Amino acid sequence: MAMTPRERVHTALSRREPDRVPYCELGVDRSLAQRLMGWGAPETQASNLEANAYTVEEAKALARHLGLDNISYVLRAPVYARKEAGRDGRLFYGEGLIRTEADLHRLQLPDPHDDALYAGAEAFLRQKGEYSTWFVTRIGIFPAMLSLGTENFCLALYDNRAFVEAVLDRYVDWIAVVAERVCRMGFDVFASTDDMAFNTAPFFSPAVFRDLVLPRYRRVAEKITLPWIIHSDGNILPFVDDLIGAGVIGLHPNEKGAVDIREVKRRYGSRVCVLGNVDLNLLGMGDPARVDEEVRGLIRDLGPGGGYIVTSGNSLAGYLIPDNVMALSRAVRKYGRYPISL
Repeated sequence: MAMTPRERVHTALSRREPDRVPYCELGVDRSLAQRLMGWGAPETQASNLEANAYTVEEAKALARHLGLDNISYVLRAPVYARKEAGRDGRLFYGEGLIRTEADLHRLQLPDPHDDALYAGAEAFLRQKGEYSTWFVTRIGIFPAMLSLGTENFCLALYDNRAFVEAVLDRYVDWIAVVAERVCRMGFDVFASTDDMAFNTAPFFSPAVFRDLVLPRYRRVAEKITLPWIIHSDGNILPFVDDLIGAGVIGLHPNEKGAVDIREVKRRYGSRVCVLGNVDLNLLGMGDPARVDEEVRGLIRDLGPGGGYIVTSGNSLAGYLIPDNVMALSRAVRKYGRYPISL
């Protein structure tokens, strides 16, 4: 019996086998969506990664076209860094603007107690349909790093720890209030997107993570009553046991070239759902036949037993080839039916 998209995602996140492997994305660049959907010429300005990009009608139309099982609503605290527009609607964060304690007055976040902050999300949820609806945000370590600037952040960890904690706590205090509110609103998944790693290793040591970041994650986790998926590019394997202990039930995107997603499933698949990791380089420079082969292999190796959701290796970026994106969608439907027998 066919499941609804919401049922399908919930079953996979519960590490059981749904009717087929779900296909979800944290985000789709608007410039790509415009090409896929015929919504006009691609935008040239950088996307605002801190605000929601789509109306619920647009999100559902895009989900139908791509065969997605989820739609996402984005609300992130503002990052205080110079923002540079790249090609295809890409946004790049540049120099941090919170350099010293004298700059803390700049760090003004929206009032998390203001009902107006949630009006867009409430309208979105009223018409979400049967999709799994994800609230996409950040917990705080990544916007704190960006706002301080990476080099300044690293130096301040040792030279001025109190300053780092002051900035981080501004973000954590904000998301703790927001998380409690949005978890009561009707979302199905809470997805936090804090990059914490290079391809080779995390940005900082496990000791720093456990001392600086983990206690704050645990404080926010007390407010998260939905299934919690965490996104970080790079290799965050040294943090995974701690993240699971804090309440994370899904790991995204298990970036190709940084971690072996099959090994992640072997090591952690009894404790978390694994999401990922169709290679963006393949989607951006390959061809549909190679995409089909990649998705088939992922479903063959990760799908049995459940606890796997197909996603791209990050999100659907504006520079991807539309034919390859559609090949990804078709391959999930082609190969993902349970029981997996590839």
